[in-house]
Amino acid sequence: MRLALAEAEIAAAKGEVPVGAVIVGPDGETVIASGHNQPITSHDPTAHAEIVAIRAAGQALQNYRLEQCTLYVTLEPCTQCVGALVHARIARVVFAASEPKAGSLQSARQLLDADRSGYFNHRFAWQGGVLENEARDLLQHFFRTRREQRKPL
Repeated sequence: MRLALAEAEIAAAKGEVPVGAVIVGPDGETVIASGHNQPITSHDPTAHAEIVAIRAAGQALQNYRLEQCTLYVTLEPCTQCVGALVHARIARVVFAASEPKAGSLQSARQLLDADRSGYFNHRFAWQGGVLENEARDLLQHFFRTRREQRKPL
């Protein structure tokens, strides 16, 4: 998760919402891909940290399936990202901070809840709250600074 936080800091330095992601391979130790939010700089609304990391992992493994891989991400994934993780057949997701407005694992939606989403043909294990305070602090600092910069003089 510390590597994902480092990716989030790269995003913040670029003026992007500070979310970072890292994918660890089937051995549970080797980082095969990483990414950070970049929809603004890449002019791509789908370029969330998770999507960037999934694309890089697919290239690294030369496979669109990320079976037995784990994604570490600093913010609870949104609906788009959960969908991509399902299609990628990721084994596990570990996130830091929950996202009350758009989080789609435990917060705003519970997309992997079998009673609510019986249509998914794959489910992955997930865990939240890992280095939650660090991720939340980074996000809060980013948005606080952004609001201060927009205040009229």
